[in-house]
Amino acid sequence: MRPVQRNFYEPSSAPGKGVVWEWENDNGSWTPYDMEICVTIQNAYEKQHPWLDLTSLGFCYLIDFNSMSQTNRQSQRKRRLRRRMDLAYPLIMGSIPKSQSWPVGGSSGQPCSCQQCILVNSTRAASNAILASQQRKLYSGAAGNAGTAGTLTMVRQSNTFAGTSLWSSTSVSSGANNNNISVGGGQAKADQMQSPLSNSNFPCSPVMPSLSSSHGHHALTINGQNNLNRPGTQRITMGAARGTIPPGVPALPVKNLTGSGPFHPALAGMTGILMCAAGLPVCLTRAPKPILHPPPINKSDMKPVLGVNGMCRKTKKKHLRRGKNPEDVVRRYTEKIKVVPDEDCTICMERLVMSSGYEGILQHKGIKPELVGKLGKCGHMYHLLCLVAMYNNGNKDGSLQCPTCKTIYGEKTGTQPPGKMEYHVIPHCLPGYPDSKSIRIVYDIPAGIQTNEHPNPGKKFSARGFPRHCYLPDNEKGRKVLKLLIMAWDRRLIFTIGTSSTTGESDTVVWNEIHHKTEFGSNLTGHGFPDPNYLDNVLTELSAQGVSEDNLKD
Repeated sequence: MRPVQRNFYEPSSAPGKGVVWEWENDNGSWTPYDMEICVTIQNAYEKQHPWLDLTSLGFCYLIDFNSMSQTNRQSQRKRRLRRRMDLAYPLIMGSIPKSQSWPVGGSSGQPCSCQQCILVNSTRAASNAILASQQRKLYSGAAGNAGTAGTLTMVRQSNTFAGTSLWSSTSVSSGANNNNISVGGGQAKADQMQSPLSNSNFPCSPVMPSLSSSHGHHALTINGQNNLNRPGTQRITMGAARGTIPPGVPALPVKNLTGSGPFHPALAGMTGILMCAAGLPVCLTRAPKPILHPPPINKSDMKPVLGVNGMCRKTKKKHLRRGKNPEDVVRRYTEKIKVVPDEDCTICMERLVMSSGYEGILQHKGIKPELVGKLGKCGHMYHLLCLVAMYNNGNKDGSLQCPTCKTIYGEKTGTQPPGKMEYHVIPHCLPGYPDSKSIRIVYDIPAGIQTNEHPNPGKKFSARGFPRHCYLPDNEKGRKVLKLLIMAWDRRLIFTIGTSSTTGESDTVVWNEIHHKTEFGSNLTGHGFPDPNYLDNVLTELSAQGVSEDNLKD
């Protein structure tokens, strides 16, 4: 008697319509995604989404429906993607042609050498080694307890590169015990199964066992997997293997798909293959997940920050602060020079002794093309007409920034959309600051319409990931950084509208070159603590935006 699994899908879902999504491997052949991922991709495709981020499913891949490609967000490598609708699913009667068998390419022989296939197949090899170790223990245990009623579970190793099955198991009872086998949510009952230990007892169904026993009753829970060659199965494999690591078996914590962990998947995969080939057991484990948020906190436990007024700041739609006119702004921060040096103007790349490159393109009655000025603080020299052109191409907020050394003249403001900034002290400490409580900053910006100061006026912009939680230690330097961040918020310098470097989405709210710590209890992503240089680094970044400690004294 063998267990049978049956999965039910909505007729409107991808498998109900016979739709399969596949990615192209390094050999040029096509590999189908896991069924659940196919359903997710198909749902996004039918809703006409331009792209789909698989991060929530545990994969660092971005699906682009316009170019029909899959992009690895870590390596930026692209693979082709295709959607098949020629699979006969569900099967009513008869057999399916080999070219339409499910899953497609399930037994295509040797896998390709891409990291995706290496990780999947090495996980299978590592699992086989663990199961072999358990099998030897079961043999020795069965020999010592031949007369004891119980269940002996035999496990057959799968072919490392066959791609047809993961683990196979059956349950052989030596006594009159009931064996309940749960398959994919359904149940089947096998009464008093007695058979010799032979190859006939090992079905080739791709299943993953989890054995538990109590008072002579044994339950075998089986979660079906269609094919281990498909991306996504490795996370289930490693999850099951982690719970069944025999003593003495080394564990390799593999990098998460988000980038954390000491071992790269490809390196760990090759290590697993080599160790298994040498007959040594090894287990690939998942690296720990980042701790993004502190434990739940009551409102009464949130206290104001010492030396900071209030606990909230709001920004509304403000008109840009403009100077009287561009000429006035340029003349305010420059000095006339009598002797012009024979060097280049780094804005128009013409010699300073010659006319500005903007002559004929930009005309101002009060500024002649040959006039040259020197900025007051840094002393760099440019054509005055070039400085006017640079100002007109910027935010036009009455400030000027030297294009050579980035020295800011006046008060620089940004193009941050309207939103709210909250800050308070919470009774938890950050890693590396055991003697200090923590300052939590919460930014919240809603989606809206771009204005004339933004890249695409009149077009909608998105605001992903809000509210965003950020953390600082509640010490003297942490409070100083908070005060400067509040000043930067008031000047609309924390966020801007642009293209996300993480997802590639355009017309969305992004950080504006002032780094924040968004990971509370760990530093697996590089955006957490401990980081002894963070406070000094963020002070430097704020100073580059014209927000410095001198402003606090004013």
